[in-house]
Amino acid sequence: MNKLDRVKLISSYFDEILPNAKCELEYSKPYELVIAVMLSSQTTDKSVNKVTRVLFSKYPTLKMLANAKVEDIFEIIKTLGLASTKAKNVKGIALELLEKYNGEVPHNFSYLVSLPGVGRKTSNVILAELFNEPVIAVDTHVERVSKRLYLASEKDNVIQVEDKLMRIFPQDKHVLTHHQMIHFGRYFCKSQNPKCAECRLTSICRYFKNK
Repeated sequence: MNKLDRVKLISSYFDEILPNAKCELEYSKPYELVIAVMLSSQTTDKSVNKVTRVLFSKYPTLKMLANAKVEDIFEIIKTLGLASTKAKNVKGIALELLEKYNGEVPHNFSYLVSLPGVGRKTSNVILAELFNEPVIAVDTHVERVSKRLYLASEKDNVIQVEDKLMRIFPQDKHVLTHHQMIHFGRYFCKSQNPKCAECRLTSICRYFKNK
């Protein structure tokens, strides 16, 4: 099977099992998404939603977050990994957005990636979710699925994986594909004990072939 046919098969299967895949982080304001995605590093969306419900309830405005004590933020998010650093980042993001963009989240990759704790993956998630920009953010799930399904080489770094996915999937499906790959990796093609018996992509899967 050539790459084009493989991509069509994968896309069709994702559309069948995950037609409405979307961001599972809870937010009501753009800046809340920025903070939630930053907090989601090395932890689950479910864990992040649990703490942000408290965080955004206690500090309902960006100004209140910017004025909050780092220690108080830490107490709310301490169940998350790297909580000490993330608490500082929450306050830092709030201050940056207030001072430079009057509290608005800009449609600007270079600026977003400069925010405390916000890297390339986080910036791409924000651009896709808030501005519907055709990008594919590569997190651990997307990277794992891409390499298992021969969409990327096992030696590729995240930027190389991102570049390949952006080229092989139609631009108008980048945002949906990003969410589908995350959900597929999170609930089906898991790092440990993937649900291969339920999957119809085993014929083109590196993991299944080698296990």
